[in-house]
Amino acid sequence: MSSKPEPKDIHQPNGTGPTPSPCSSDGPGREPLAGTSEFLGPDGAGVEVVVIESRANAKGVREEDALLENGSQSNESDVSTDRGPAPPSPLKETSFSIGLQVLFPFLLAGFGTVAAGMVLDIVQHWEVFQKVTEVFILVPALLGLKGNLEMTLASRLSTAANIGQMDTPKELWRMITGNMALIQVQATVVGFLASIAAVIFGWIPDGHFSIPHAFLLCASSVATAFIASLVLGMIMIGVIIGSRKIGINPDNVATPIAASLGDLITLALLSGISWGLYLELKHWRYIYPLVCAFFVALLPVWVVLARRSPATREVLYSGWEPVIIAMAISSVGGLILDKTVSDPNFAGMAVFTPVINGVGGNLVAVQASRISTFLHMNGMPGENSEPTPRRCPSPCTTFFSPDVNSRSARVLFLLVVPGHLVFLYTISCMQGGHTTLTLIFIIFYMTAALLQVLILLYIADWMVHWMWGRGLDPDNFSIPYLTALGDLLGTGLLALSFHVLWLIGDRDTDVGD
Repeated sequence: MSSKPEPKDIHQPNGTGPTPSPCSSDGPGREPLAGTSEFLGPDGAGVEVVVIESRANAKGVREEDALLENGSQSNESDVSTDRGPAPPSPLKETSFSIGLQVLFPFLLAGFGTVAAGMVLDIVQHWEVFQKVTEVFILVPALLGLKGNLEMTLASRLSTAANIGQMDTPKELWRMITGNMALIQVQATVVGFLASIAAVIFGWIPDGHFSIPHAFLLCASSVATAFIASLVLGMIMIGVIIGSRKIGINPDNVATPIAASLGDLITLALLSGISWGLYLELKHWRYIYPLVCAFFVALLPVWVVLARRSPATREVLYSGWEPVIIAMAISSVGGLILDKTVSDPNFAGMAVFTPVINGVGGNLVAVQASRISTFLHMNGMPGENSEPTPRRCPSPCTTFFSPDVNSRSARVLFLLVVPGHLVFLYTISCMQGGHTTLTLIFIIFYMTAALLQVLILLYIADWMVHWMWGRGLDPDNFSIPYLTALGDLLGTGLLALSFHVLWLIGDRDTDVGD
């Protein structure tokens, strides 16, 4: 490995002689090699030390070059260098911090659903709701569609923000444009399908079909879905960017705030648009197909924009099944609402329906988004990483295990009773619902709300892990099903409570003036 001529070559004048050692070919380690050999002297032991040190230096140079090479790849976007400490932050949250972060947006979202309930309580007496009762079927379908699209958007962007995919302006802009275009495509298509479902569900019980009413429902549904998704999508993006800047986990605030104004805006748009189009029913009937054609003509533009982003391109092709099935499930809840509030004895149910549906959907969306973010931090969908996906968790595992997701489930469940008490008191103070809040009514209402959220949180724990194990991204697939189930469970349990209260003689649930 070393020989006598080697130190002679090294000890050339001024240290500029050639070095036959392979390690000396590395430029940065060449001059220190000459200096070190002069200090140690020309004896054999010194030469041995020089050669070993030369190899160590060369190895260190190669390791530094490799690190620099890897670093140059991460420096192309400063995401990788900042990504390390960010992801674990949601996993270190305590029950108090989770509750504190969720409480304000939860109450804000709840007051939004209360406002939506007050609006529905008023507009249910409008002529368009009385003559075209299928509009009631559109209410849970469109409110659920708003929840499906906006909460899925919020969950998707929250996960992207938590794992560092929105740290640079270029990534942020690509994520915004792709997701906004995607939800416009989904809103237009699913809004059109929701109107068809409303026509079918309205025709099956009575056997009555009206073409002008069908066009009215189609135009109202598509226009409402498009405008509401545009407005709420912009609000969601602002909330997520702002929450990251002030150090709040977007998973805790994005989905509730998505519903804070969502129900109110969607219901107000549906009521106003359907009422305005209904006024033109006798004079300008051709305006209905024109409205539908206008929004359908914009579809190619949104499709092109959504295909540019890799994150939304996959959802554009594979994300239709959950939102369409969720729309059908919500429409069944709308049919229950239509048949219940059509009975004058149960007209007071209208004001409570958006509240119980919205609260349940908001809480389960928060939980699904948190579990999805937790899983994304441990790998990619379909990978057998820790924690391993559970096929059928027990209720004890979902609510009483020491992990962070079980802790958040307990916190969210404990928010149900105090939250609904505040919302019921607000409705009572605003004299909405034509219903006196008796003790027995509150007990039945709270039982329905607790049962709804309990079932939803358990299903969320199973569904998110099950989808993850099958290689599906829960951010795109789980929330539509969960919010639709929330609408169906909330409307069904609330209608059952009103019927039971009527049967046992609590006549305070009657409609009154």
